[in-house]
Amino acid sequence: MKKMLVFVVCVAALITWYLHLPMFGRLPRGQRLERIEKSPNCRDGAFHNVHEMPLLLKNPIKAGLKFLFKSGTQLKPPHPLQSIKTDLKNLNINEEILIWFGHSSCLIQLNGKRILVDPLFSEVSSPIFFFPRAFEGSNVYRAEDMPEIDCLIITHDHWDHLDYDTMLRLKPRVKKIVCPLGVGEHLEYWGFGVDRICEMDWNEEIALDKDFSVFCLPAQHFSGRRFHRNRALWGSFLLKTKNFKCYIGGDSGYGTHCKEIGNKFGPIDIAILDSGQHNQNWRHVHMLTDEVVKAFHDLKAGRLLPVHICKISLAYHPWDEPLNEISEMIDKEKLLTPMIGEKIHLKSGNNTTKKWWKIKK
Repeated sequence: MKKMLVFVVCVAALITWYLHLPMFGRLPRGQRLERIEKSPNCRDGAFHNVHEMPLLLKNPIKAGLKFLFKSGTQLKPPHPLQSIKTDLKNLNINEEILIWFGHSSCLIQLNGKRILVDPLFSEVSSPIFFFPRAFEGSNVYRAEDMPEIDCLIITHDHWDHLDYDTMLRLKPRVKKIVCPLGVGEHLEYWGFGVDRICEMDWNEEIALDKDFSVFCLPAQHFSGRRFHRNRALWGSFLLKTKNFKCYIGGDSGYGTHCKEIGNKFGPIDIAILDSGQHNQNWRHVHMLTDEVVKAFHDLKAGRLLPVHICKISLAYHPWDEPLNEISEMIDKEKLLTPMIGEKIHLKSGNNTTKKWWKIKK
């Protein structure tokens, strides 16, 4: 009995120690917390979506175990993914392009600025050291490959969008970080100076440069890195220059915010939308394919770049299902399906629509 008690105490101490490692981040405090509590989107100590979402998971423990030990048809590619290794450090800053790195990570060069979004350059994107692992061939870029970044946008604090190891490695290369309210607490805890962090509430705007604005806009999702949910905000972002608009949807379910953003800011040139890792059980936080198409039209967007795909498996659908379905539902001249690392020219009108995911490496 005594041995069992000692064992239980040791296990509890180990778990407590592990959950307080720096990678878990830190809850907002001090002046940051005071600002959060004044937000119209914060009530009873937590952020809320525009519309409250129903809880669809009747048995979250069972669902969690199924998720952790899931199996199914083609959850991972049967062969290494194709990619292109672009020399990012020698890109012409005046070349207005977008380069996608898999999942939701991309580099955007626009109006003489480099913007990096939700970088994920680790083999594993969770506190569990073995899960979920990056698909073979999808992780060809590292933080060290990145050029100097004028603005790093973090859409929310989930592990696959705010990766601890990636952030530490990017620290010397990033001038400014733009993120929703509360996310800055993690960054400050990890050693980023507060002068480099710009936290935004929904419907706020900052200027990156003359004729270049960044808007933080609503999304339908949630946040949290440990057990406390929604202490930091989540959001979508709009990059707006004198003659170009790029919408970064972040993680989001379909909601009325899509049409509202389209009516206010449309037409939008390119919409980068969460298109994978979805399921009926969590459709309110990740759009199903038909909802991606609906959101694209609601936003009055000219071209669609599907993301949240092709790097890790976080759902039960085949890894290439989103690409296969969307390519059947969107006109090919409006759809962007680049390989990892392939350049998309933002203003030239060129499109990447070849079905690279069907070709063996």
